[in-house]
Amino acid sequence: MIATRDIQEMERPLTTVDVVIFTVLDGQLQVLLVRRPDGPEEPFPNAWALPGGFVDVRRDDSLESCARRKLLAKTGVSSPYLEQLGSWGGRARDPRGWSATHAYFALLPADCVQLKQEEGKFAQWHPVNELPPGQPLAFDHAGILQAALERLRSKVEYTSLPAFLLPEPFTLPQLQKVYEIVLGRPVDKSGFRTRALAAGFLDEQGLLDVGSPRPAMGYRLKDRAAAVYFPRPFSPRSS
Repeated sequence: MIATRDIQEMERPLTTVDVVIFTVLDGQLQVLLVRRPDGPEEPFPNAWALPGGFVDVRRDDSLESCARRKLLAKTGVSSPYLEQLGSWGGRARDPRGWSATHAYFALLPADCVQLKQEEGKFAQWHPVNELPPGQPLAFDHAGILQAALERLRSKVEYTSLPAFLLPEPFTLPQLQKVYEIVLGRPVDKSGFRTRALAAGFLDEQGLLDVGSPRPAMGYRLKDRAAAVYFPRPFSPRSS
């Protein structure tokens, strides 16, 4: 058994929270990155990184509350879909010392985000398939981003997650398009409509003028705090 005195004398690792924030913008899945400060004592100066920072034990009751604080600081949004992704740690990931980070991912409609710039840090959306060439992400953030992409794309196959990327109200064709953007492949239209409506996660909001000869029904999520799971994944569009 470790004595309290021994615990107090142990060197403690740096503890951070990073948030992978996704949106759909200009017909592409995009991720929010921040430019790190430029300075002789800064790790990875001027490199792009995921938004995040150190846990503040005076303000953060939990890792999730820290993630939500960081999310609010960067986007102005306080309660989006947020899911814990995993933890990364090691002696070599941060030149300032042994560190561990706890990563989350969030899904936001682009039109609700007001990017906030801190001194020396600039936030910008980047298409996930077109990250800045020749500019590796700081720390181990490239691996964290890849893990978030794999988690999102695997869950999109059988959940309502893409709906969290849309402003409300939205139409079923708009929802299907977002599924296709995230998955990177077409989805069968008739099967999508049938299963999306049968899943019971949408509320009708009346007809919307979408610029076509006939208006389309608009929908909202019944619950923006949790995803709905489907019994099987969506089928690809038949050729």
